[in-house]
Amino acid sequence: MTKADCRSRLVEVGTRLFAERGLHGVSVRELSQTAGASISMISYYFGSKEGLYRSVLQEQFACFDQIEEIRRQGADPLAVLEEYLRWTILRHRNNPYLLRFYTSELTNPTAYFATIVSPAIAKVIRILADVVHEGMRRGEFRQDVDAVNAALALAGMVNYFFLSTLATESLMSRSPGQDEQLIGQYVAIFTKGIIA
Repeated sequence: MTKADCRSRLVEVGTRLFAERGLHGVSVRELSQTAGASISMISYYFGSKEGLYRSVLQEQFACFDQIEEIRRQGADPLAVLEEYLRWTILRHRNNPYLLRFYTSELTNPTAYFATIVSPAIAKVIRILADVVHEGMRRGEFRQDVDAVNAALALAGMVNYFFLSTLATESLMSRSPGQDEQLIGQYVAIFTKGIIA
């Protein structure tokens, strides 16, 4: 195994094991054995098990930087919110372990929460709140809505869709072919509510 392959393999194995059991539920020995690497390779590449966990978190949360591009591309606030929903759905589909790290760090934060997780989440909520403010300024969104609460509500809707997968799989389709319908429903619920 080349050095690059060894590092990649450790990140791959670390991602899966840390997602399943958290930082403290996985030993250095288990990480190295599962990756087919010596324990010293964890120290060599990452300094420690915690350093490997930090690298895994950085990789998992790097996709959150794309929210800035979504904001730059969209002049229309509603279109930006729709694109946010689309991006979030793809983010969860393409990063199957992300939600585990997300919820684990929110409910049982490690030392890396403040430097990796919190800034990533705060950036998304801040940008969404700015988009809601823009919609309010244009007269497209209600004036009596708190923009941060609205951003949290939208983020909560789409993230909970993936968080509740096991509990709701018998109630609805989770097929990627249904994503645009899901986006349409969330936009309608978010913008119009459910009152007739």
